[in-house]
Amino acid sequence: MRLLFTLGVAVSLVAACGRLEDVGKAPDFTPVQDGEEFRAMMNQPLPVALDPDQPVAEASLWSRSRGSLLGDRRAMQQGDIMTVVIEIDDRAEISNSSSRSRSGAESLAVPQLFGIPQRIDERLPNGASMASAVSTNSSSNSAGDGSVKRKEKLTLRVAATITGVLPNGVLQIVGRQEVRVNFEMRELIVTGYVRPADISRQNEITYDKIASARISYGGRGQITDVQQPRYGQQLADILLPF
Repeated sequence: MRLLFTLGVAVSLVAACGRLEDVGKAPDFTPVQDGEEFRAMMNQPLPVALDPDQPVAEASLWSRSRGSLLGDRRAMQQGDIMTVVIEIDDRAEISNSSSRSRSGAESLAVPQLFGIPQRIDERLPNGASMASAVSTNSSSNSAGDGSVKRKEKLTLRVAATITGVLPNGVLQIVGRQEVRVNFEMRELIVTGYVRPADISRQNEITYDKIASARISYGGRGQITDVQQPRYGQQLADILLPF
């Protein structure tokens, strides 16, 4: 117990020392140069071979190049940026009710069997008799009720960067956004995989077309810190068996 107590105190002190750096100042932004988006923009994408049967005139307004008047300006290669539209309005209501009842009774009486019960009764204590040799009763009842009611609504728009192109043409995207209001930092993270065909002409894609989507909307700062239980309380919730 002393070892566990000492270990818990040491962990709490180490965690507290890390948080003392934020006392009296707003949370720092995550460095942009450390993100996957910056590295994807710094690396040149693989060159795309042109079809020799369809020569492209760079000076023509009808060119298919991205810089032309009618060119496709959707994000297609590593380092390009697109807009992810997040509009989540989910509701779920589940209600279950179950009940079960069972009863049973068994009895075995041997009042006359060649005089054997009477002979056994002579050797039994007073009040005991073989007239009712076995008698059992059992009953069980169970009932359960459960309900779930959930409502979520989130409307956001965030710019995401293509960090990689898979061999099958699917695009890997990562989008991060940080907004600091006073001493509270709001963070939005979006990652996943999208098909180029699902990107609209406005260079936008909705969250429901992102495979393996990971959307995180949270924060860090003074308000979030106060809402979290202390480290000692978290350790107590894990270690205490009751």
